[in-house]
Amino acid sequence: MARFRVSMDIGGTFTDVIGYDEATGRYLVGKSSTTPDDLTDGVLTALASLVDSPGDISFTVHGTTQGLNAFLERRGVKVLLLASAGAGDTYHIARGPRTRLYDLHFRKPEPLVPLRDILEIGGRFDAAGAELEPLDEDAVRRAAQVYRDGGFGAIAVAYLFSYLDPAHELRTREILLEELGPEVTISLSHEAAKEWREYERTSSAVVEAYTGPVVRRYLERLEANLTERGLSVPLHVMQSSGGILTAESARRRPLQTLLSGPVGGTMGGVELARQIGRPNLICVDMGGTSFDVSLVIDGQPDISPEAKIEGLPMLMSVVNIHTIGAGGGSVAWLEAGGLRVGPRSAGATPGPACYGRGGTEPTVTDANLVLGRIDPEWFAGGSVALDTAAATTAVSGLGEALGLDTVAMAEGICDVANAKMAQAIRTITVSRGIEPREFTLVAFGGAGPMHAVFLARELGIGEVVVPRFPGAFSAWGMLQTDIRKDFSDTYFFLDADLDPADMAARLAAMAEEGLASLAEEGVPEENRRVEHAVDIRYAAQEYTLTVPLEDAAEPAREGFVETIAKRFAQQHESRYGHANLGAPIEFVTLRTTAFGDLGRGAAEEIPAAAEGAGFPSRLREVVFDGAARPTLLVRREELAAGHDFEGPAIVMESTATTVVPPGYTVSVDPIGSLVVRAAGEENK
Repeated sequence: MARFRVSMDIGGTFTDVIGYDEATGRYLVGKSSTTPDDLTDGVLTALASLVDSPGDISFTVHGTTQGLNAFLERRGVKVLLLASAGAGDTYHIARGPRTRLYDLHFRKPEPLVPLRDILEIGGRFDAAGAELEPLDEDAVRRAAQVYRDGGFGAIAVAYLFSYLDPAHELRTREILLEELGPEVTISLSHEAAKEWREYERTSSAVVEAYTGPVVRRYLERLEANLTERGLSVPLHVMQSSGGILTAESARRRPLQTLLSGPVGGTMGGVELARQIGRPNLICVDMGGTSFDVSLVIDGQPDISPEAKIEGLPMLMSVVNIHTIGAGGGSVAWLEAGGLRVGPRSAGATPGPACYGRGGTEPTVTDANLVLGRIDPEWFAGGSVALDTAAATTAVSGLGEALGLDTVAMAEGICDVANAKMAQAIRTITVSRGIEPREFTLVAFGGAGPMHAVFLARELGIGEVVVPRFPGAFSAWGMLQTDIRKDFSDTYFFLDADLDPADMAARLAAMAEEGLASLAEEGVPEENRRVEHAVDIRYAAQEYTLTVPLEDAAEPAREGFVETIAKRFAQQHESRYGHANLGAPIEFVTLRTTAFGDLGRGAAEEIPAAAEGAGFPSRLREVVFDGAARPTLLVRREELAAGHDFEGPAIVMESTATTVVPPGYTVSVDPIGSLVVRAAGEENK
């Protein structure tokens, strides 16, 4: 009988799998090296270390970076863009702001579609959604011929005001399917992003078309491999919004999976916040290639209705994640006589010098090994034997160029990496008016716990929590979330002109649509729910804030406009430091989110330590602040709830290593989290 709830997370260096055994209530972790040539190989290898057969799986979810990698590496398909006649340049005109004001060499982001691959199609709706000119169907058929002759891999269709009436886009798809067959990939802008802002909607459709075939091929191959090996339940995929959906739905709307990989950690943070009673968390995920930062605020993920990657916007619900190229595999190098770390990574192959796979450049992992902060014989649970001599050679070679000894060079590499990561945390907190000292830092990923306390010290954060299975925490988070479907509807009204009853009716219709969509995802009726919000701005302003509503009927209640204006003013004050209660406000977009609960694994408590009982440990010399210090080495599986000890200490486990410098204490909570605080702060 199938009994394992399983999630799979592909990182740049390792692929992690975590499973919840519904029979015993325990979590199991599997791991393998990522296989860049065919990612499914790494997934299947990691899965085999956890379950005997995919037939034992009762529920499965997967986080994929296929679309994101294709986007970042510019290896998506060639896209043909169809635009309204007279508006073909919209995508290239884009927006005017200079994001780097004093950069003399600033250039706007490079579009994914060159001007020569944009065709203008006759037909027009006006700003009220009334048809001014019928669709030029002959032009669409000529576009199909251009597609055939030009070696294109997908088509994006973005017509003016299609968010108000999509009839022309829908008819265009019908014609293209007639001409090109059912296998052609077509992205319609009103389906990718049913919202105003012509450029952003066009960009969303283009990104979906550009990455869609890559995502679809990958998911089809993975599903086929799993089904062939006995999987009998649907494969689910993590979305950028923090929810999940079936792989079948993900293939239809691949844009929603663009940030699928990193958001699992944020959703794990949401569940961890509930379990440990700390509603405000800074989640940091440091793997082999990148460093991701996200927030949990008042127990909820920090979500935005718009994302921008490499300067190109996408209108979709997305967990706010700030990513930099700083991971265990980040290469240390010299530029103009100064030390740099990252963003280039040694990746999985050849990897850091200490992996013994042919790498010769020093990395952050090599530096930590030289400092004694990694056990070379028990890295990744003993599955990877590290070559300390190779790491020392790589680090010392760089040190010679800077006139530093090997230890000083290794600490310098770690210090530079820590400074970059601390700045990344400031970008998502301080720059938005959020005080990091009011948060707990949650560290995960294979390398996150190794650097977390140093980051907390630099930012003035008083507490660090390292959850169980930190290297697989993103995978764990994927098991803690719901099916999620997001819907939006443009709704422009000044507060003085608003018809609350009409707004309530529109929201009720969106709720009905959302609940129906959950049925298609296999969610039982009793496990479906919806939430509503509205984007609001001050009249004559440009950008909005998303303000939650109690339910679809709230607008129809007496005093709604005054209530929502106060709610908006409070958010504006919190976000920008000022508000103007009483000034005219404008409603812009209605939002409905449908959630479906497919169950999740219960929290697993670890055994409590007997009163006065200790735990096995040993001492080893580890370098801190330029000096080798006797340091406690302990394996995490030897620790029980209630154990506590002082740093310096190294806590080793199969998925990560936690480094605790001098002046800090560690305690183990009932669910096995390591809680690290500065000495003297334990009872605060």
